[in-house]
Amino acid sequence: MPPTLASLVHHSALKLTVRAGEDRLDVPVRWAHVSELADPVPYMEGGELLLITALKLAADDPETMRRYVRRLSKAGVVGLGFAVGVNYDEIPQALVDAATEENLPLLEVPRRTPFLAISKAVSAAIAADQYRAVTAGFAAQRELTKQALTGGAEGLLRALAAQVDGWAALYDASGAVVAAAPEWAGRRAARLTAEVERLRERPAPASAVVGDGGGPDHTVPEDRHDDPHGDPIDDRNDDRVDDRIDDRVELHSLGTGRRPRAALAVGTAAAPGTAERYAVHSAIALLTLTTERSRSLYAAQQRIGAAVLRMLLAGEPDHARAVAGHLYGDLLDVPFRVIVAESASAAGSRARPERQHGRLTARSPAASDTAEDPFGGLVEALESAAARAGEAVLVVPEGERLVALATDGGAAVSACARYATALEASRANGGGGGGGTGAGPEDELVVGLSAPAGPIAAAAAYKQSEQALSVARRRGRVFVEHERLAAGSVLPLLADDAVKAFADSLLRALHEHDATGRGDLVASLRAWLSRHGQWDAAAADLGVHRHTLRYRMRRVEEILGRSLDDPDVRMELWLALKATSAD
Repeated sequence: MPPTLASLVHHSALKLTVRAGEDRLDVPVRWAHVSELADPVPYMEGGELLLITALKLAADDPETMRRYVRRLSKAGVVGLGFAVGVNYDEIPQALVDAATEENLPLLEVPRRTPFLAISKAVSAAIAADQYRAVTAGFAAQRELTKQALTGGAEGLLRALAAQVDGWAALYDASGAVVAAAPEWAGRRAARLTAEVERLRERPAPASAVVGDGGGPDHTVPEDRHDDPHGDPIDDRNDDRVDDRIDDRVELHSLGTGRRPRAALAVGTAAAPGTAERYAVHSAIALLTLTTERSRSLYAAQQRIGAAVLRMLLAGEPDHARAVAGHLYGDLLDVPFRVIVAESASAAGSRARPERQHGRLTARSPAASDTAEDPFGGLVEALESAAARAGEAVLVVPEGERLVALATDGGAAVSACARYATALEASRANGGGGGGGTGAGPEDELVVGLSAPAGPIAAAAAYKQSEQALSVARRRGRVFVEHERLAAGSVLPLLADDAVKAFADSLLRALHEHDATGRGDLVASLRAWLSRHGQWDAAAADLGVHRHTLRYRMRRVEEILGRSLDDPDVRMELWLALKATSAD
């Protein structure tokens, strides 16, 4: 405990007497300061015990003392010590009345007690308190380290919650609560998901404070955080959080990368003291080390995943299962979907993964290792959803392409669809990738999803996802599912420039004939094909005799040099007519 006015009053060597403000003696004293200035406020920081002899004060003037005491109280001075027997034999009644009116503690200092003795007592008490805090902090650090080694993140959170006499929660990269202590804190931590997401947008390391223990009606700037000594620092002055909470909650990002991979929340009734802050910073360091170690394990897992994927695409599911072991659970034994994602801007310049002897190989480093990762948000959505649902997901960055295997009908596939839908909506609204403002690395993401498949058909599923990806690119979409292609129409595919060029070339001679005014061969051909070669019905549609229509169809065959009895010819002509009619 820091020194208080009460502890100074009870100090046997100081012999201090309370003359006013008896009910405020439990206020901590940050320092003891001597000043004989008529206005010492410009030199005060708050929390001081001010010691005076009234050398330059009209201490017996009531109005002067009221103004003097009022200024001290507003400046945060916690008490006033008046030395008697120097300029005044006793404390003037005007000062006692003013202190009583402002409820400012007033201490009478006897002549035999020098101000230096009071300063030394305050300094010694502060030093002792700091020593106790540091000692307690080191003890907390040892306990947290022990719990992290034996109980993992959950054990560490339990120890941290006990150290700060509050609660603690760990969030994953998506802002979802991974663990909380005590158990009841999980629901409270879930209310802060929006704040955690905002924290992740700031470069690591970052911290923020939500509330300050002032009750449900109190809010503080979202980006206010504390320095290691507990002093508040305001990064922004305008934005305030919307959610009202009872606790003071500190949010800290975890990880050393460009984007934080996790976050820690610590809820307390008031601002943590020195010992508690040591515990919080120790927890941050331990969780960051765990996060970084997890990244190394994650990189090793990705290399195994790449090998497993190559084996699946090479038609070697048994070898893939042997290599994967229990790493992916039952993912390789149940129907799964293949997800292929890539940057839309990489069509001509990207280093495409190549198939060599049935294997998938990458030409460039993993996209997740680059500064601009277009797949970061998608990977987080897939892995976070799978983790919450207890599913396994295989994610393999391959150059400027990302390949993933996820359980059919599972949470990861649904998360992929939701992420793509949100990204497409963001583009439509003029926002950048990831839902922020401005263009980002995810702004050009394109995703293709295969139909359900098993390990034997992995290569076919991969091809399906590539086809869906190609269609998504052509249509300007973010996400296309292969199963939905059959439910659509082939006609939109005729919008390709190469198809239109073929159609114009095939029908050019007929259009040139019609331009001379010698007949309407194009319209007649369209009517005849639409009626499946039924002469009477097609002639009725055109308003001509069927013999006239027969003559026109012979002219079509003569001009094109093709027989309308050939079904392939009829198919090509019909598609050509549909392609040109779309203009």
